[in-house]
Amino acid sequence: MKTAIRLSLAASALALAAGAAQAQDTVKACLITKTDINPFFVKMKEGATAKAEELGIELMTFAGKVDGDHETQQQAVESCIAAGVKGILITASDTKAIVDSVSQARDAGILVIALDTPLDPIDAADATFATDNREAGRLIGAWAAGKLGDEAANAKIAMLDLTPSAPSVDVLRDQGFLEGFGVDVKDENVIGDEDDARVIGHETTSGNEEGGQSAMEALLQRDPDINVVYTINEPAAAGAYEALDSFGKADGVLIVSVDGGCPGVANVEAGVIGATSQQYPLEMASKGIEAISAFAKDGSKPENSEGLDFVNTGVNLVTGEPVEGVESISIEEGKDRCWG
Repeated sequence: MKTAIRLSLAASALALAAGAAQAQDTVKACLITKTDINPFFVKMKEGATAKAEELGIELMTFAGKVDGDHETQQQAVESCIAAGVKGILITASDTKAIVDSVSQARDAGILVIALDTPLDPIDAADATFATDNREAGRLIGAWAAGKLGDEAANAKIAMLDLTPSAPSVDVLRDQGFLEGFGVDVKDENVIGDEDDARVIGHETTSGNEEGGQSAMEALLQRDPDINVVYTINEPAAAGAYEALDSFGKADGVLIVSVDGGCPGVANVEAGVIGATSQQYPLEMASKGIEAISAFAKDGSKPENSEGLDFVNTGVNLVTGEPVEGVESISIEEGKDRCWG
């Protein structure tokens, strides 16, 4: 009987030891997004969660209270370091201010991958998985110019940007759009230094509908004959449309945007947005988790796409009115692929 008890106790001890070893071997990772409300980041979280479950990674998720909430993101990085994670995926609200926290994480042996929004400087992270945001802007700019044809020379353009605290994506999309439209941007790293009379002005939106509406109202006061509206994302585009509609000016104005989310593609179908550049946040997050898994196994880090300083997760122009010379996909394909 005593022998059986001793064997049972020994088996229990082995089981506990095995369980402890397994817990110790579990790879931990963090996902830190700008908010947990924006559908873009909801889809990103979905992709990271699914891939983490598939690979047996313990995933912790954090988000800012609002877009631009740097302090909460900074605290999240500190929590991830304390938890002993192997990797952090982050979409930074303030791409410069977060660099010190990211440096502390990397010094602790943590792989840090920026998703969607490159840090400033970009090499402050170990890698960046993102849309080619300059190309996303160029596509909608070229489409708008092609749609107007000869009248592009007389366009009156409203530029609805993001916020000075997140310059990387903001600059890339803004300058990409202007280049695609045929505007001399002077310094491609600076918003608003162009001297083309077609550009009526730049206003910030904070990437939300309310901001898009107020920015559009401000620019319409400057020039009520605006006929092309660039928007940093689709919530801002929806707000711009509301402003135009309230002024009785929605008809005849081309609104273009970047995101390609399901609501945005629906707005393309409804004629609210003329064309949008579709990006793939689920793909970004999924590939990010795969990279953390590989790093945990052998210390390997992601390699950039050829000719770029980041890993390109793809972009497609979605429109129901294709323009010659500008590659695009249909609304139906955009629906099928929205934020996959």
